[in-house]
Amino acid sequence: MRLIALAGVVAVSLALVPLAAEAQHANQLRRIGVLMHTAQNDPESTAELAAFRQGLQQLGWSEDRNIRIDIRFAADRPDQYEVLAKQLIALQPDVIFAYTTPITAALQRESRTIPIVFAEVSDPVGSKFVASLSRPGGTLTGLQLYEQGITGKWAAMLKEIAPYVKRVALLVDPRTTPYDYFLRSAEATIPKLAMEFAPRLVENAADIKRVIAAFAATPNSGLLVLPSGTTSLHRDLVVALAAQYRLPSVYPFRYYVTAGGLISYSTDLVDQSRQAASYVDRILRGARPTELPVQAPTKYVTTINLKTAKALGLTIPPSLLLQADEVIE
Repeated sequence: MRLIALAGVVAVSLALVPLAAEAQHANQLRRIGVLMHTAQNDPESTAELAAFRQGLQQLGWSEDRNIRIDIRFAADRPDQYEVLAKQLIALQPDVIFAYTTPITAALQRESRTIPIVFAEVSDPVGSKFVASLSRPGGTLTGLQLYEQGITGKWAAMLKEIAPYVKRVALLVDPRTTPYDYFLRSAEATIPKLAMEFAPRLVENAADIKRVIAAFAATPNSGLLVLPSGTTSLHRDLVVALAAQYRLPSVYPFRYYVTAGGLISYSTDLVDQSRQAASYVDRILRGARPTELPVQAPTKYVTTINLKTAKALGLTIPPSLLLQADEVIE
C-alpha cells in the first residue's frame, strides 16, 4: 500500500512540474522588444501599441509586474532600421515584435537566435522570413498583411468606381515594401480589367510630387498607392495631389481615407497588433516560432469617403457602399 501511495505522490509531483515551470515563466520579468516603422507621435502607432499591450494584459502580462517592453520608432526612415535593430538586439529580449518587411529583415540580419513575431509583412516566404506559412521553420513567425492578388482587388475597385480609367500608376517605395509581390499581382490581373499599369517608384516627397504631376497629365488615369513607408509618411501629400489632379485613387490603409482619400481596402492593423500579442505570449511560455504557423489575413476593412467622391464627380456603386465598413460623409 505504501508503494502505491508513494507512486501516486511521484506521479502527481511530475504532473505539477510543467505547471510550476509555466507559473515561474509567467511571474518572472520577461523582456519584449518592439520595433515600429512609424514615429512615436503617429496616431496609428499609438492605436496599434495600445492594442498590443491590451492583448498581452488579457493573457496575463503586465508591465508593472512581469514584462518590460522596450520600443523603438524608425519614423519611416530606412536609414534607421539597421541602427534600431542593433539597439534592440543588444538588449537581448526574450522576443521581438517587428512591424513591416524591411524592419523584420533588419532584425533577422542582426540575430538568428532571438524569436521574432512580425506583423504587416505581405510576403514572408518570398522575403525568406519563413520556409512556408504552415511550417515557418526558423526563429520568425507572425501575421501576413495581404494575400496574393491584393493588387488586382484594388484595381478592380478602382475600375468599379471610375470605369473610364485606362491607365493606373502604382505608387510605391520599393525600399520599404516587398514590391515584387505586388507587381506580380498587378501583372496577372490589371490587364484583364482593360487597363494599363505603370510602376512609379518614389523615395521622398519631391519624387511623389514629380511622379503624380507627370502621370496625371494623361487623361483617364488613376492611382493605386501600394503599402510602403514613404507613401505612408507622406500620406497627406499623396491625398492632396490626388485631389489636385483629380485622380481616382485606391489606398492600402484606412488612414489615407480619413485624411481625405477616396477609398481603401485593407487589413485591420490594430487587430493584427492585438493578435500578435497571442504569438508573443506563446513564445514567452515556451513555444518556438517554428511551431506557430503564419496567420493569413482574415479581417479586411473597406472605407469610403463620399465627400471626396463628390469632389471628383464620382458616384460610388451601391455594391461598394454595401461592402463598406465605414463611410465618411
